[in-house]
Amino acid sequence: MESYGINDRVTNKKDPSIVQKSRKGLLVFFAWLVPLTFLSYVLAIHVSPIFGLLLMWSPGLSSFLTRLLLREGFADISFRFRGKLALKSIPFVLLFPVIIGTLAYGLAWITGLVDFVHTDSSYMWPLVVSIVYQMFVGTLIGVISSAGEELGWRGYMLSRLITAGVPKPILTGGLIWGVWHLPAILLGSYYSGPSLVLSIILFMITISSFNFIISHLRLSTGSIWPAILLHASWNAVIQDSFDTATKGENAYLWTGESGILVTLVLFLAAWMFSRKSDFMYRPH
Repeated sequence: MESYGINDRVTNKKDPSIVQKSRKGLLVFFAWLVPLTFLSYVLAIHVSPIFGLLLMWSPGLSSFLTRLLLREGFADISFRFRGKLALKSIPFVLLFPVIIGTLAYGLAWITGLVDFVHTDSSYMWPLVVSIVYQMFVGTLIGVISSAGEELGWRGYMLSRLITAGVPKPILTGGLIWGVWHLPAILLGSYYSGPSLVLSIILFMITISSFNFIISHLRLSTGSIWPAILLHASWNAVIQDSFDTATKGENAYLWTGESGILVTLVLFLAAWMFSRKSDFMYRPH
């Protein structure tokens, strides 16, 4: 059983069979992913929004079907959550969205670029309570959906991009992840600001930056759980706390995942990570 474990900066050229198998795995993965994604969008739009959960699980289901069809097994992905690096990632996973949200949304509120939603003189307390709740309860609930994406994107696609010798695999993975979201933006149901073109450009930078960080967790800890939890934490804290506390005509221009300030802060965070990160892939 191939380990699919190598250094991200070095393509595995010593064993052509692993390179070939990885490329075949990617082709089969995308062959499953495209129709499952299309079906999920159609069902979510025309039948019920509940099929949005199927959409988020389409990458994970595609990876499972690919592993079974090609008899790859699951040896290259760790479902264990142990070890110092994995445990040390927990505070980061919970606090990272809070820090990004405080910087980006806080600046937007203070400068008046967007409006802060509050109901009384102690207006900060509802937001604080909401953030704490989403950090813990929201993250746990969000695992149900984020696990579907992470098992596919970081649990399968990322390692195959690396061992297949794809140039800049982390950046490539981030762009693929971003394109997968574009139909929702084009339909106006997901972070679509006043300028559609600008929203798409900013969103692609945002998600590529976030992918850089979440891929670092996956590769450095050797476990899929930190990636799942960070994805869930981000969705819970940013979307259910900071977004709901923000309103205004230009809310999606400055905040949200296609907002200028969120894009800028996440890009700077990814740049800081790039100065210190060691992308040694630990599959077990």
